[in-house]
Amino acid sequence: MDLASQIYVRKSCRKYLDDEIDMKPIKEFLSNVKPLNPEIKYYYEILTKDEVNLKTRWKAPYYLAIYSEKKDNSGVNAGFVFQQLSLYMQTLGIGSCWVGMGSIKDNNPEFIILMAFGKSDDLTRDISKFKRKDLSEIADSPDDKLKPAQLAPSAVNSQPWYFKHTDEGYDVFKVKPNVLKRKIIGKWMDVDVGIALAHLYVSNPDTFEFEVKNKNDIKGYSYIGSLII
Repeated sequence: MDLASQIYVRKSCRKYLDDEIDMKPIKEFLSNVKPLNPEIKYYYEILTKDEVNLKTRWKAPYYLAIYSEKKDNSGVNAGFVFQQLSLYMQTLGIGSCWVGMGSIKDNNPEFIILMAFGKSDDLTRDISKFKRKDLSEIADSPDDKLKPAQLAPSAVNSQPWYFKHTDEGYDVFKVKPNVLKRKIIGKWMDVDVGIALAHLYVSNPDTFEFEVKNKNDIKGYSYIGSLII
């Protein structure tokens, strides 16, 4: 199961078939998935389109409602875990899309975000069609090892992650948004950083290490953690 190869063809899917899906492989994958922080408790529900509130013009047959206890990096952890699932589902012919413009119908305070999914015949795109920041814009110097993070999806394609080289690897940062961006995409930025880190993990499963150290923010960015790949 080569999840890393899916990074270079995956697209955020918005066209779905109404085919039923066997949920067993999805649940089995999530029972063995690697978390970024094993001390953060998270859980999920599989819902239908009639069981969620949506502001999108399109709908999928199924939605994952993702929940987490509130701790530092809980959103980052959620993005890390469920982007691995997104890449896995792609290998099964199942498309997916993170849905910021959606919510559940109760007021569970642990709700993080929805992920739409379903069978699709519109799963992939050529890498030339990706619109992403240059590698020099997401790190203190261009680094091809960060290509998987560069290709990660994010809310309105904002790519709010930044990598600073260290002797061991990288310090990972999140963009400090201005007032407008904080209002529009601020609550999803941690999830976005986790998605990028998931791409780096599946591309470097044997060497990936992540740790939160006592480090300061830098101008324009908030410290998230330190990374070895």
